Amino acid sequence: MSKSKGTPPPERDLLGGQHSDVDQEDKLERSLSNRHIQLIAIGGAIGTGLFMGSGKTLSVSGTSVILTYMIIGFFFFFVMRAMGELLLSNLKYKSFADFCTAYLGSWAGFFLGWSYWLSWVVAAIADMIVIGGYMQYWDPTLPAWIPAFSTIIVLTALNLLTVKLFGEMEFWFAILKILAILTFLLVSLYLIFTNFVSPNGTAASFGHLLDHQAMFPFGLSGFFAGFQIAIFSFIGIELVGTTAAETKDPHKSLPKAINSIPLRIMLFYVAALICVVSVTSWSQISTEQSPFVQFFTLIGIPAAASLMNFVVATSAMSSANSGIFATSRMLYGLAVEKDAAPQFGKLTKRKVPKNSLLFSMLLVVIGTSILFIVPNVMTAFTIVSTFGSILVIFTFALILMAYLSYRRKDPELHAQSNYKMPMGIFMSWATLAFLGFSLIILALNVQTLIALAISPFWFLGLYYFYAKRRNAVQRAS
Repeated sequence: MSKSKGTPPPERDLLGGQHSDVDQEDKLERSLSNRHIQLIAIGGAIGTGLFMGSGKTLSVSGTSVILTYMIIGFFFFFVMRAMGELLLSNLKYKSFADFCTAYLGSWAGFFLGWSYWLSWVVAAIADMIVIGGYMQYWDPTLPAWIPAFSTIIVLTALNLLTVKLFGEMEFWFAILKILAILTFLLVSLYLIFTNFVSPNGTAASFGHLLDHQAMFPFGLSGFFAGFQIAIFSFIGIELVGTTAAETKDPHKSLPKAINSIPLRIMLFYVAALICVVSVTSWSQISTEQSPFVQFFTLIGIPAAASLMNFVVATSAMSSANSGIFATSRMLYGLAVEKDAAPQFGKLTKRKVPKNSLLFSMLLVVIGTSILFIVPNVMTAFTIVSTFGSILVIFTFALILMAYLSYRRKDPELHAQSNYKMPMGIFMSWATLAFLGFSLIILALNVQTLIALAISPFWFLGLYYFYAKRRNAVQRAS
C-alpha cells in the first residue's frame, strides 16, 4: 500500500526517541551505517543464551533441546510475521510500541516501553554474570564479580563516547561470533565424517543424538525445563524488524530480514547443538561451562578451547554492549515521550544520553550484585535470565494482541497487505496460548519460580506510575 499523505504525527521509537525531532534523530541514529546495522542484526542471533545457556538446557533436556529451539523458533517466527505486517501496514510505525499504542491504547506503549527497556537491562546483567564465569575458566579461584564489575566500568566508559564507536565495535564483534560459529560447524562436520575418536574414547557420530536416554533423560519435566533459557536466547530477534523498518525500502528489506530468521535459527542454534552432541555426546556436557568450550577440551585441543573461551567471552561483552546501548536510547525515548523523567532526555555534547546511560548502568550494577548472594554463576544466570524471559513473553504477547486488534479494526489494511501473516488470527491465538504455557512451565522449577514470583511487582509498579501519569495529564487538561 502507499504511504499515507500529510505530516506524520510524532512517533515513539524504542531506540532513539521521537521522530518528529529530526535534528535529534540524525545525531542519535544516523552514525550507524547499513553495514553496522546488518551485522548487528545477524550477530544478535548469537548470544549468551546459546554460548553459555545451551549447556544448562542440554543438561536438563538432553538432545530434545534441539526440538525445544525449533518449537520456540516456530512460534516466535509468527510473532515476527505479525510485527512485519503491522509495520508495513502504516509506514509511520517505526517500532512495535507505535502500533501497540495505536491499537491497544497509551497504556500498552507505556508498559511495553518500560518493560522492553528492562528486558535489555536484565540481558546486560545476565551477560555480566556470564563474563565472570568465562574468566573463571582461566582462573577458577577468581571471584566472578571482579571481571563482571570491571566489564561494567569499561563498557560504560565506551558508551559515553560516540555512537559510531559503538557501531564499529559491534560490527567486528559480530564478525568474530559468526566466524567462530561457522568454524565450529566446519570442524565438527570434519570430525564426524572422519570418525574422530576423542581421548576419552568417544567416537564422533550423529548417532549420539539417539543415545540411550539422550532424548528425554528426565522425562517431560526435563524437556519443559529447557524452555526458559531457550526463550531467553531469542531476546533480540525483534530488533531485526525494527532496524529493517528504518531502511529506505522497508517493503523489501523487512520481509527479507524476517524471512531469514528460520535459517538463522537452524544454523546458529539447531545445527550448532547437533554438532556439539554428535562430537562430544550429551552425557559429557557440564552445566557449569559453555559446551562450545568443553567441545575442544573433550576432543583434546586445550589451546582451541582457550581460544573459543575468548570468543564466547567477547560475545558476552558484545551482547552486554548492545544491551547497554539499547537501554540508554530506550530510556531517552521514554523521556522524550514524557513517559520518564525529563532528565533522561538530556544529551551530552557528543549526543549521548548520559543520564539514561548512567541510570541503566546503576541497575546493571545492582542486578550483577546477585553474585554476592548467589556466587554460583549458572544459578545466578538462571534466575536473572528467567526474568528476561518473562519480559520477552510479555512483549511478544502485546505484539500479538495488537495484531488481533488490527485485524478486527482495519480489515481493509490487511486485505491490501503484500506481506500477510500466514493463518494470522489462528496462529496469533495459538502463539498466545504457547506463551501462556511457557509461563506455567516457569513455575515448575525453584530457580525459575523465584523470578516468576517477583515479576508481578514490576507490572504493579508500572500500573501505579501509569495511573499517576494519566491523572496528572487529566488534571492539566
